[in-house]
Amino acid sequence: MSWISDSIRAFFRKGDLLLLGLCLTASGFGLVLIYSATRYLDSNRNLLVQCAAIALGVVIYIFLSSVDIELFTEKSWKLLLVFNVGFNLLVRTPLRVESDTGNDSWIRIPGFPVNLQPGEIVKLSFVLLLAWQMAKLQEKGISRPASVVQLGGHTLFMFALLTWASGDFGMGLTYLLIFVVMAWAGGVKKRWFALGLAACVVGVVLVWPRISDMYFARRITVVIDHITGNPDTIYDQTQDMGWQQTRSILAIGSGGLFGQGWCKGVQTQSQFRTSLPARYTDEIFAVCGEEFGLVGCTLLLLLLACIILRCVWVARRACSPQSALIAMGYAGMLLAQVGVNVGMCLYVFPVVGLTLPFVSAGGSSIITMYAAMGIVSNIKMRSLPSWLRDRSQL
Repeated sequence: MSWISDSIRAFFRKGDLLLLGLCLTASGFGLVLIYSATRYLDSNRNLLVQCAAIALGVVIYIFLSSVDIELFTEKSWKLLLVFNVGFNLLVRTPLRVESDTGNDSWIRIPGFPVNLQPGEIVKLSFVLLLAWQMAKLQEKGISRPASVVQLGGHTLFMFALLTWASGDFGMGLTYLLIFVVMAWAGGVKKRWFALGLAACVVGVVLVWPRISDMYFARRITVVIDHITGNPDTIYDQTQDMGWQQTRSILAIGSGGLFGQGWCKGVQTQSQFRTSLPARYTDEIFAVCGEEFGLVGCTLLLLLLACIILRCVWVARRACSPQSALIAMGYAGMLLAQVGVNVGMCLYVFPVVGLTLPFVSAGGSSIITMYAAMGIVSNIKMRSLPSWLRDRSQL
């Protein structure tokens, strides 16, 4: 018990209380939106689960602030690798929760009160393992072809595993974007990014004729048709594949500058589930736009931007390259999810089922975010003093 009390005292002395405050403020904003978006269900279950997840997330945040993450990763990297693979594969077992969208990314554990999303949770350990690998390769030269192949192979393996096991391309895309941010921060030369982008373009051109009729490919084409204003696919853009995003931009547009008022949004308060689909999960940003308007959306995005910038601030003051890469990895994770989720709601990105961090309803997402920020707080507690940091940059 003395270890616990000492850890708590150390957290309040050195832990990142500002980051925790920003996260709790974003979660509070999310609870306000979730309450409004779930009134049509006549049930408070989602709100109660969210509150419980936030409370558990805060406990995990404080706990992880006192753990030596670098030492843990060094001693347990093999265990992390097994966990990353094994936990994702659980969606191919009888624990899987069946879905009619082709996205089977959830599992149900008997006796556990809520479903879990392995791909969401594994993001934590993926960043830890990738940062450890990058730090090792930096000693030999991170831009060497052998180093880039190892890092790219690790990431592509996880992307392929996740998308094959669950069909969750959106979550797999997050892994790729995390890698891009970490590789850039880790010093990988720009020519490798140009080469990777060229390879992606060539790959899409070669495989597109074979996948153009697939469900997710149609999600992409409907966005392209909407942006280009293709008149031949109006029905698909508004009533079929683009239905969810059409309802979303209508909700955001109807909010105007200050919104229609809390619990007064026409689509948000509609009793029809199809009025604004996924309104308390994927499309919660549309709820913010309809009920709080442009001002509310701007404040929410500024709040999330502050959390991301705080992670970058911690990374710049980290005591080691590995810690800096971890903080940048979690900053990249947040940036990717915010960008993709808002892009979905604005009809400039395909619907891929990514939540808005700290705001959307979802226990796995909330716990993962608080755990990630707890690790960032841990890095802040072990940051270099200013005088030593200045000397290290000479």
